[in-house]
Amino acid sequence: MIWSFIVFLVVGLVAGWLAGKLTKGTGFGLLGNLVIGVIGAILGGLVTWLLGFDQRNIIAEIVTATGGAILFLYLLRKLRRRP
Repeated sequence: MIWSFIVFLVVGLVAGWLAGKLTKGTGFGLLGNLVIGVIGAILGGLVTWLLGFDQRNIIAEIVTATGGAILFLYLLRKLRRRP
């Protein structure tokens, strides 16, 4: 159980860092990357579940979490630009 939680946090950290690099060009700091990555992992997992896909290995989990983090950042930017 604790091992799964640690892996989840590491995947979130990597996904947040990747999303920051792919969308903005810089990271958001350790805590920011972790928060963005964890939210992205949850969001990405939800989207892939709704589409009927399943992640079976760590690479698929990182890709899913990164995609979710990018989607999360996109939604945040859209909400910020609203008057």
